[in-house]
Amino acid sequence: MRVNILLFASVAEAFGNDQVALELPAPVLVADVAAALQAAVPTSAALPPLRFAVNQEFVDDGFPIHEGDEVAVIPPVAGG
Repeated sequence: MRVNILLFASVAEAFGNDQVALELPAPVLVADVAAALQAAVPTSAALPPLRFAVNQEFVDDGFPIHEGDEVAVIPPVAGG
């Protein structure tokens, strides 16, 4: 299954793009996307802890992803 992923902040910088597409065998869970992103990151640095949103709602690692879902990766942010 093709999963299109929106990347933000440091994750987008790591990939050099604000979007990435992954081909993953169905069924796909958020944990599968997280593992595939970690394996695909083009730098030797590990990705920071990530939060995922599917269709604009935060979800946990066991959440299923379906064809056409919008998957966003949100790294931790600092604020003041």
